[in-house]
Amino acid sequence: MKTLAMLVGGGPAPGINGVIAASTIEARNHGARVLGFYDGFKWLARGDTSHVIELEINGISRIHFEGGSILRTSRTNPTKSQETLRNVVEALDKLEVSGLLTIGGDDTAFAAYRLSEAVKGRVAIAHVPKTIDNDLPLPHEVPTFGFTTACNLGKEIVENLMGDAETTDRWFFITVMGRRAGHLALGIGGAAGATLTVIGEEFSEPRIPLQTLVDILEGAVIKRRTSGKGHGVAILSEGLADKLDPAEFGSVERDGYGNIRLSELVLGRVLKERVAENLRARGIDVTIVAKDIGYELRCAPPGALDIQYCRSLGYWATRFLLDGQTEAMVTIQGGKMVPIPFQKMLDHRTGKIRVRYVDIDSESYQTLRAYMIRLEPHDFETSGRIEALARDGHLEPTAFTNRFRYLGECTKGSSQ
Repeated sequence: MKTLAMLVGGGPAPGINGVIAASTIEARNHGARVLGFYDGFKWLARGDTSHVIELEINGISRIHFEGGSILRTSRTNPTKSQETLRNVVEALDKLEVSGLLTIGGDDTAFAAYRLSEAVKGRVAIAHVPKTIDNDLPLPHEVPTFGFTTACNLGKEIVENLMGDAETTDRWFFITVMGRRAGHLALGIGGAAGATLTVIGEEFSEPRIPLQTLVDILEGAVIKRRTSGKGHGVAILSEGLADKLDPAEFGSVERDGYGNIRLSELVLGRVLKERVAENLRARGIDVTIVAKDIGYELRCAPPGALDIQYCRSLGYWATRFLLDGQTEAMVTIQGGKMVPIPFQKMLDHRTGKIRVRYVDIDSESYQTLRAYMIRLEPHDFETSGRIEALARDGHLEPTAFTNRFRYLGECTKGSSQ
């Protein structure tokens, strides 16, 4: 391999610079020229080869400590048309690129797969799994890079908000980034010991009535009141919005890959208003604050685990290309480099990269669910318990049961 090029697509994640640094060092040590493309596929898709930097070891040897991306990033979709894909191929040929390393999530992986078909073997292509969403199709125990650091920082933010909730006797409804999967919300909520975390994977149906989420949250507020506490923190996965009718939010924006910009939907605010209105109508005074967490996690300096993980990914992805291999996502599993061919990553029903969702049948999920404060089937098994909850919800026992009992049937969790 004479010339290695690399780019970053999608949202930022802690650890990107570690991959860039390790890859550059390994390629340079083997005599290869290394190019960095700015802004993902943005300029290449236009046939523009001027937004390129030559990477040298001296300039990148310490960037693994830094958050963000020295190459920046974008969500430009090079597969949007035959013209844009052809522009990328021609740009790579013009720059005499023999190996391309893409760093990104599922959309960037899909672009790498399509590009690998278009270059017809002239350029070896490998992908490195980057996303705080943790939703690429890896084995359950293998995270995408950036996820661990994002969970750690998110835990600290939620811990502070939990202290505020207790001090001021209020609730926080916190929507956590993560696209369609609930990994990040669950990771942060579980680590912080939030009152409850609600993720889209709990619901088997493709659509969730907004009222169901309202009832889950309202039920949690009531259950906390029964335990003598008027405060709490509810974590909501951004992916819940993907299961709601978009008409509930009015017009929606989409990114270059056609995905709804879930972070732009005001899920927390809508739920806050509905829950507060219901409770106040029955004489229950509650203060609820809606917050979003996501953007502040993406460019954080990586923690020690992500630094080591990313340096290993960058090194082995480059070794993969140097050894003449191509068309795979490079992963580290059990301490060993395991390439996953692009074809095995595809969901053949959609033609796109498979999404890894939270396994709600796993013991790890059930453990976290058992510690949440939310209405569960056992809350409706004894009349004394029902009466206490109904009293604190300012409802008659029958009305309380009719209103909330279905929650134990529409979501899947622990009944302990």
